[in-house]
Amino acid sequence: MSWYASSSCLLHSASSAGVSTALASVLIFTIVVDILGNVLVILSVYRNKKLRNAGNIFVVSLSVADLVVALYPYPLVLTAIFHNDWTMGDLHCQASGFIMGLSVIGSIFNITAIAINRYCYICHSLHYDRLYSLRNTCCYLGLTWLLTAIATVPNFFVGSLQYDPRIYSCTFAQTVSSYYTISVVVIHFLIPLLVVSYCYMRIWVLVIQVKHRVKPEQRTKLKPSDVRNFLTMFMVFVLFAVCWAPLNLIGLAVAINPVKVAPNIPEWLFVTSYFMAYFNSCLNAIIYGLLNQNFRKEYKTILLALCIPRLLLMETSRCATEGLKSKPSPAVTNNNVAEINV
Repeated sequence: MSWYASSSCLLHSASSAGVSTALASVLIFTIVVDILGNVLVILSVYRNKKLRNAGNIFVVSLSVADLVVALYPYPLVLTAIFHNDWTMGDLHCQASGFIMGLSVIGSIFNITAIAINRYCYICHSLHYDRLYSLRNTCCYLGLTWLLTAIATVPNFFVGSLQYDPRIYSCTFAQTVSSYYTISVVVIHFLIPLLVVSYCYMRIWVLVIQVKHRVKPEQRTKLKPSDVRNFLTMFMVFVLFAVCWAPLNLIGLAVAINPVKVAPNIPEWLFVTSYFMAYFNSCLNAIIYGLLNQNFRKEYKTILLALCIPRLLLMETSRCATEGLKSKPSPAVTNNNVAEINV
């Protein structure tokens, strides 16, 4: 072997090691923040009666969707990175790919459900109590996850869950079936994004009308907290779209013309798009903490109480007792004031 060939091999090996180290670092950070952040979200909603409302049932559901990938698929991907291959067998490959699909589709469907909930709360507040009674909300939540399962199961029949050595993951293979890939991108990403965009656009229009009193006869009033809480969930949607758009657009391009497009997709772009998508699972809890005062307060209380476990148990017990005694505050007042506690 020539000196030039030896140097090239060494440079390629060093480059591969550097990429693996970078991917492992991103994934470790994502796993830690994902678990810590989403556990904090779930505990915050459980402990704080101001956060226990119909809308936040979907927020907790979204946290569960983000949390499951950090507990099973991501650690397996990390193991594959360390071994530079998939060593866990086909069963774990299929199971981790299926759970990752459930998490991704569950996330976008829950984000859609949150947008519809916020739209009904702000734009149709007179009917909100009837639309989002406890029974109806549980039905909506069950429907969300039923649709998620129905959307994920076809992967087993198409055989699209495969190990991809470029991203060390058992995941959806975009080149298995062009028609199926296009259907996945359209149904699981583009249509939900259009629905969410419509809901938030209508809310933005109403906020602007109320702020500038475009319609003097309009009786709807929005408190500053309403706008802040809407912006929180809007940011969750925007970050999801930004993190997942590159991967979905690549998949759509490959599906439309797999022969010409697939070989020309740079590996670095493909890998970056996947790990951007993976990274999204740890962002929502950070957004809640940065933009929502109730969540931020609960985060501080819980983290402080971790130093004193007895305090956490006492506080949790007290909050649960208060929650049983207190009645949920009405969503609509006599003046049609929408009051949101995200």
